[in-house]
Amino acid sequence: MIRKTVDNVQEALKGVQDGMTFMLGGFGLCGIPENAIAELVRLGIKDLSCISNNAGVDDFGLGLLLQKYQIKKMIASYVGENDEFERQMLSGELDVELTPQGTLAEKCRAAQAGFPAFYTPAGFGTEIAEGKETREFNGKMYVLEKAYKADFSFVKAWKGDVAGNLIFKGTARNLNPCMCGAATITVAEVEELLPAGSLDPNEIHVPGIFVKRIFQGKDYEKRIEQRTVRQRNK
Repeated sequence: MIRKTVDNVQEALKGVQDGMTFMLGGFGLCGIPENAIAELVRLGIKDLSCISNNAGVDDFGLGLLLQKYQIKKMIASYVGENDEFERQMLSGELDVELTPQGTLAEKCRAAQAGFPAFYTPAGFGTEIAEGKETREFNGKMYVLEKAYKADFSFVKAWKGDVAGNLIFKGTARNLNPCMCGAATITVAEVEELLPAGSLDPNEIHVPGIFVKRIFQGKDYEKRIEQRTVRQRNK
């Protein structure tokens, strides 16, 4: 029987080193690999290149790595709600590569599928396309974008089994699936780890072939970036 399980986050992150490139799933604070991020902070590794939709907030998510100046380059689609991210970018302390959100997802998916590059119309005629090959297809111009190359992908799922099969819940099914298998080693942390055969094959979002290590996470905070409520009528 195939078993991809490791006992804890420490074992799951064996092999991470300074200067590596990491993919980290999630959107805002939804579906982020909280346990893996906390362990990266504890390990204190630095000069990292991180590929993620954004960088969390100042005191949560990837913002914790920014606080410790562990990230050298951030590849993301927007700065978001993180003031420290903005400050480091504007001061020149942090190298930032902003990428259209769909292009970022597709660069991960291309890496997952083994494609070295793809053409997209997004960004043509803007500074996004500077220095990149462009080509016309059916009267429309496209930009050649290269797939990402990462050492580790860290993703977070709702349920998983010992063979690495994953199910995501709700909007946590964001960038997590396309980052699975898009790096040399994919580490999945799950809220619930089940025996093989426990998951309905028709409900599995990512098959275990894309996952190298899986462990059951703990102490998930699942923080909301901004909570807006309407006033109750009296």
